[in-house]
Amino acid sequence: GTMSLLKPRQNNHESDTTSPLTEQELYAGADAMEIVRDAHGYFAKRVEWRSAKETMADLERVHFIGVDAMGLLVTGHLTGAGAAVRRKVDAPPAPDTNKKSPAQRRTSTRVTAAERSEETASKTRDRLQEALQNRDLMKSVGEYEEYLPLSTRVVRELRAIFECLGGMYSDGTSLLLSASSVPSYIPPPEPSLPPGGKVLRTEKVGSGHYTQSTMQLLKTGFPQLDSYGEARRSVAYASVDGYCRQLRTARKKLMPPEGSAGSAIALAQIVDSAARDAVRCIEHTMVVVSGEKSVYRCVVSPTSSNHHHDESGPQYQRALAGCYSFVVAAAVDRLLDLIEYTFLREAGCSINLGSVGDGGAGPGNSEMDIRAAGSAAAAGLRIVDGVRMLGPSLSRLCDLASIGSGESTIASALCISLHRSTVKNCSKTLENLARSIQLDPLDGTKHVPTDARVAKVSSDVVHAIRVISPFASAYKSVSKRRTLPWDEGMGDDAGEIDIFVRFLIKQLIVSLQGKAQNYKNEENPDNQVKTHLFMMNNMYYLLDSLGPDGYEHINDESDENYRIKAPWFQSKMNKIFEGEKAKYLASWEVLNNHLTKVDERELNYKDKKDILSLESGRLIKSRFSGFIEDFERVYLVHRTFTVIDPKLRETLQDDIRNVFMARYKAFFDRYASIKFSKKNMENYLKYPPNKLDGLIGQLFASK
Repeated sequence: GTMSLLKPRQNNHESDTTSPLTEQELYAGADAMEIVRDAHGYFAKRVEWRSAKETMADLERVHFIGVDAMGLLVTGHLTGAGAAVRRKVDAPPAPDTNKKSPAQRRTSTRVTAAERSEETASKTRDRLQEALQNRDLMKSVGEYEEYLPLSTRVVRELRAIFECLGGMYSDGTSLLLSASSVPSYIPPPEPSLPPGGKVLRTEKVGSGHYTQSTMQLLKTGFPQLDSYGEARRSVAYASVDGYCRQLRTARKKLMPPEGSAGSAIALAQIVDSAARDAVRCIEHTMVVVSGEKSVYRCVVSPTSSNHHHDESGPQYQRALAGCYSFVVAAAVDRLLDLIEYTFLREAGCSINLGSVGDGGAGPGNSEMDIRAAGSAAAAGLRIVDGVRMLGPSLSRLCDLASIGSGESTIASALCISLHRSTVKNCSKTLENLARSIQLDPLDGTKHVPTDARVAKVSSDVVHAIRVISPFASAYKSVSKRRTLPWDEGMGDDAGEIDIFVRFLIKQLIVSLQGKAQNYKNEENPDNQVKTHLFMMNNMYYLLDSLGPDGYEHINDESDENYRIKAPWFQSKMNKIFEGEKAKYLASWEVLNNHLTKVDERELNYKDKKDILSLESGRLIKSRFSGFIEDFERVYLVHRTFTVIDPKLRETLQDDIRNVFMARYKAFFDRYASIKFSKKNMENYLKYPPNKLDGLIGQLFASK
């Protein structure tokens, strides 16, 4: 009967899912192995017999062959069964959940893959939060669901094997069949945790593995557990790996051709898509681990109290924990590598931008601009959000409460590494964003507009703030665990995302002030006034885009409808704006120098009483000609400036009118009726007030 178990080795060309043995043959083999063990025990009590040692050695050899054959059968069944997950059937679109009760919403959180790919941050959090509140969590997350891939017959056969082999320990060369031969100390299962209990990366990022520990052979000391662990480890890993590759292939199809128009926006979408896929992989890994737990409970748990465990009970319990951890650790290991790869490849953590506050720019700094850094930071926070919400549940799934060994396992250590690594890499993306603003070039027409309009750096920073703003909770999770250059507090002393936003605004203002200095280097002194209009344009844009009373239209339901309501923002922006506006309007004050009243005593008329004398006429001529000369000079320069915002443009035009128009109108009305020039009156009166008003109304028009 024992020898008949060798058939799986001889028939390995057959389907793994179909056993070449009947159940009766399996049970007969198990009974034969019981007889062998009993016979071994019989001769162990009579070692003084001359034939005892040789007979015991033969019995051990026969028993070992049977155990090996059973191990092959376990491997064939558990490998051939495939993954313990299957794709869900997409449900039809659900009605508005706002009209449902919380209990109803918890049963309708299943969404399609297409819907999940377009979820906003708040909708994702709501969905995951509802899933976590659902008693049947695994039915509410992921695109797959757990199921038992084993038939009833296969389950009976596997249980029979585990009951037969029970808690018999093996030292790696032979089975120790008698209680007296079991050593007092049994080493822990291998692979085991390194000293300190912290799992570090040993494999290359993107290789598909994080640590070598999950690739080692399982050695628990119990052959059936080793066969079980090796078989299900490969299945669990393949399930997560295949899903990751599937998402990556789909994402590659969205990649725009290099150098194509709009590729920068498309690349930002790719980064966001990679982060969404990482969260989807976390959900999928949870389902895979839950499925493996179901397989374990179905096959191993019912036999874990077998009567053979009496001599090696604690060791067997520890081996059970090590075996289950070995299986699920492979899935978490693949997930951890994927997330780190996403940070390094997609989110730009491999790009060295230096430290925030450094004066110099290191090599490769130009590889990531502000918009890309903002998208990377948002992607990092999205992943942290997923790990923050789902990580604890994943960690609980990786532990077996029924065993309760109290020892840390590789799987639980990898879950800790998952959170630690995600927080660390996310903090790097936040630092890269701050550093990218600091490194934005201070010269060049791309960065310093020739017409003093809003700089690209301002719109990029506003975009960055908007895309990271929906992840306030994720940012808090990072700041509580990492000291940041702008926030040295940790734990309860850690700051909120508003502190980071304030730091970004501060960096932006410093960058804008540096760019504004370029206008002072221009040859024409009148062009230097662009410094003030440039700062006004940018301060107004920031107020309009981020201020509590801003007018820039954003959908109120959008996650990115972020407004800085703290008093410091409005106060700072208004202070800079008003200061720069006063300096700008001062350039128009020169016109008032010519609008002074002529003393009546100096106005002398000729004999006809209607024409001023030559000397008196020159007093008025000099004022009109001086005004015209300065106005045309100033206007010629200022008409090249641009103010995109129509409200600001109209406000500035009115402010310019308020500088001199009232005085000019009074001056013009008073002296236009006096004939102070005999032949050239029209040259001095070429700018009546209404014409001047119209010219001012044409200033700052977008080119």
